[in-house]
Amino acid sequence: MNVKLAYVWMIVSCLAEASLAQEPVREPLWPDGAPGALGSTDKDRPMITWHVPETGNGAAIVVCPGGGYGHLAMGHEGKQIGEWLNDFGVTAIVLEYRLGPRYRHPAPLQDVRRALRTVRARAAAHSIDPARIGVLGFSAGGHLAASASTLFEAGDAAAEDPVERVSSRPDFAILCYPVIMFRKPHGHVGSGRNLLGPEATEEQLEAMSLQKRVTKDTPPTFLFHTNEDRGVPPENSIQYYLALREHGVPAELHIYEKGRHGVGLAPGQAGTSSWPERCREWLEVRAIIPPKKGSQ
Repeated sequence: MNVKLAYVWMIVSCLAEASLAQEPVREPLWPDGAPGALGSTDKDRPMITWHVPETGNGAAIVVCPGGGYGHLAMGHEGKQIGEWLNDFGVTAIVLEYRLGPRYRHPAPLQDVRRALRTVRARAAAHSIDPARIGVLGFSAGGHLAASASTLFEAGDAAAEDPVERVSSRPDFAILCYPVIMFRKPHGHVGSGRNLLGPEATEEQLEAMSLQKRVTKDTPPTFLFHTNEDRGVPPENSIQYYLALREHGVPAELHIYEKGRHGVGLAPGQAGTSSWPERCREWLEVRAIIPPKKGSQ
């Protein structure tokens, strides 16, 4: 009996270790402190959490939860998104970026650039293709993802830090009911206030209205919004999509009739709940992920 119990315990222990091996791993984005840090509290230390699939396909996505640049919706726009991406083999890296009013622009932009560079610099170690690294964001996180897509930087080959030697440009972007504009009538005033401060000038607000920052080098983009969104009207996605078209950037836009702002994966929302599958199909079309088993 003791031998049998010992054997059972060994099996349970092995299963527990296997399970732990797949647990998300959270780490500081800037091990030596973020640039311009105002202290050493949790609010001053942006973090990334690696959600690694059991069997990866080489694609990776940095996930930017929303929250109006004042807080982070880490559940339905963070952890759940990491789990969804893992389901079809994509490595997800959920970003906890710095927030207002403690931090203003460019701190969040520095954080998302660093996250993309970190993933690219470590690509080989994580079996990631450095040419299939994207960014995904919700609401204000969508603004941050669009910022990464339009305000990216090339790597500095002379940098001592190997992370800073690689480009911060995402290879593709997924924008979910994104804030794009800060000015009325369709812009999200609260996000603009948190990011740029209450005294932001019209020029600053205009400069960070990202439909104006799209170029031919902006990466291919998938967008989804809902017609019922009163927090961030769908005109934000529409204007960004039109800018992508104007510059010849491949793009796909879905506007669903139903759903409030902040639906996340939209479980149980008729029609709108199909957006994750449409997004996965778009990733297939772009050859970012392999075709789903059984599909043509």
